Amino acid sequence: MFFRFAAFIYVVLFSTSIFGQPQFAELYPDTLNKKKLATVIAIETGSYVAGLSFLSFIWYKDQERVSFHFYDDSEGYLQIDKAGHAYGAYRESYTAYYALRSAGVNKKKALLYGGPIGLIFQTPIEIFDGLYEDWGFSWYDMIANTLGAGLFMTQEALFNEQIVLMKFSYAPSEFRNLHSALGENHIESFFLDYNAHTYWLSANLNKISRSDKIPKWLNVAFGYSANGMIYEFENPTYYRGKPFPHLDRYRQYLLSFDIDFSRISSNKKWIRFLLRSVNLLKFPFPALEYNSVNGIRFRPLYY
Repeated sequence: MFFRFAAFIYVVLFSTSIFGQPQFAELYPDTLNKKKLATVIAIETGSYVAGLSFLSFIWYKDQERVSFHFYDDSEGYLQIDKAGHAYGAYRESYTAYYALRSAGVNKKKALLYGGPIGLIFQTPIEIFDGLYEDWGFSWYDMIANTLGAGLFMTQEALFNEQIVLMKFSYAPSEFRNLHSALGENHIESFFLDYNAHTYWLSANLNKISRSDKIPKWLNVAFGYSANGMIYEFENPTYYRGKPFPHLDRYRQYLLSFDIDFSRISSNKKWIRFLLRSVNLLKFPFPALEYNSVNGIRFRPLYY
């Protein structure tokens, strides 16, 4: 579980590298910059090798190797884990594609070699899982990985831009202090407490409506989260020798606004760098939430 969201930190660091997304397609270089391309390939290859090395020599170091097997985790964490997989694959493909384009690689080749990166990077995780006792190869994780990379590639192929972005938001949950399974400090809870994660599809209103009256940076966002989860499939009945309180496990569906910072132009490099960095995250806005426990509720500020 920890490694899944360690991947998120990797996405943040990789996506905020010097290779960002130009604002418009015509701003891509007309000629191939071989030096920059070599740097991009080195970064991506190094990240891939580092990830495989981490799996082989650290993550699975004390795990018992078994015959390759499968694991049905389709209901685990009310599918928040799957949303995380899709988000990671989307962002990895996003970064790889635009890094290649910024090096002067044409659209067709950048999409061919960069678009599937999210799936390529995450597939070894599933294969390794299938070889160790406490894990297992999950087809549902693979489907989520494919959907994430596919969302990026489909939009780039059809529209030459990302009209719908995948984004992430985090807020410490009220359950964090109930059980050590959700982390024993703030850093662990960021990775282990799925109750605190929300994943968004953020769609650009200007592009959808084709109206110049709507700001180019304004998006409408549809979010998915869940609450009341301690373990993957069910919650404990006892903890440290005492009865554990009952928690309703339920999904949350959200509607809110958002900002696409990639559509805000600036002549300053450091500002563009900052905008690319924060565009991984959903911007805090009021939201409407629906869940099976509380029905429809208004959230004055959701992040």
